[in-house]
Amino acid sequence: MVKNAFSSQKKQTNTNKGSVESQVFGFTTQIRRLSSHLELHKKDSSSQRGLRKILGKRQRLLNYFSKKNKESYNQLIRELASQEFK
Repeated sequence: MVKNAFSSQKKQTNTNKGSVESQVFGFTTQIRRLSSHLELHKKDSSSQRGLRKILGKRQRLLNYFSKKNKESYNQLIRELASQEFK
């Protein structure tokens, strides 16, 4: 398995681990890890299913957060976008 150097969990050390932002960062890390795994193992259907479940959870959480706090949601999206290219 390939080691991944994703460090999108930087906020999780400083804030509440149950907060929406921390959960989204955690899901994003899992998604990136599973995506890189599936690049090597294309026929791993159980990992594909797990990836779809995590994507759905993150999407529902982001929908909730966008309705609850629009400004923080926009900031979170900017942080996630900047993490993608590192």
